[in-house]
Amino acid sequence: MIVLKAPPEIEIMRRCAKAVAIALREMSKAIAPGITTAELDKIGEKTLLELGARPCFKGYRNFPAAVCISVNEEVVHGIPGPRILKEGDIVSLDVGAEIEGYHGDAAWTYPVGKISPEATRLLNVARESLMQGISQAREGKRVGDISHAIQSYVESHGYSVVRDLVGHGIGKKLHEEPSIPNFGKPGTGPKLKAGMVLCIEPMINAGKYQVRTQPDKWTVVTKDGSLSAHFEHMVLVTKSAPEILTKL
Repeated sequence: MIVLKAPPEIEIMRRCAKAVAIALREMSKAIAPGITTAELDKIGEKTLLELGARPCFKGYRNFPAAVCISVNEEVVHGIPGPRILKEGDIVSLDVGAEIEGYHGDAAWTYPVGKISPEATRLLNVARESLMQGISQAREGKRVGDISHAIQSYVESHGYSVVRDLVGHGIGKKLHEEPSIPNFGKPGTGPKLKAGMVLCIEPMINAGKYQVRTQPDKWTVVTKDGSLSAHFEHMVLVTKSAPEILTKL
């Protein structure tokens, strides 16, 4: 069941989304060669707590950290630890926050120092695919319109969209209906209505779309070892233009 949010609920979710966006900003300031992913996780958790938010990924299905941090060929759900970021890496930060029983969620992929032209192009295409998807998040459109916009943009640039992982609705639960695949046909799927809050999150591979999960049972990587980028915003569907809640 897709839950439409009432104005008081949306106001709480705005606070969740803002906390997530600020945590991403503070972590991004610290990204540089030599920092460990565990140190970035600490910054994210400290920021969320200072803002009165609970890092809702921590403990979710026993995930051991506050932030999912994925490097290079890691697509999503990377576990922070002693790994040291190097010049030329790309690193994806995925942050979740809970305030008064509601959730916020967003992700962004950042360069570490100077990255290759190939990596820069991947990040540019993946980031723009998110905006292409968001442009379809309007009352009367369907989930398939979002999915198709992302897929067609990405594939026109020679990249692939991950099929095994999708975007989602969000609210009292971190993951709510509808599921939002990053591939699909326009005019299909649930119809969008004002009051829906969606997490649109293209996961884009430089190579083929297949992925696999590492032995830690969390970290999802590209099967062919190619680079992957992940961008996610939390978006409110309105009667007019979509509102990006996780944008500062």
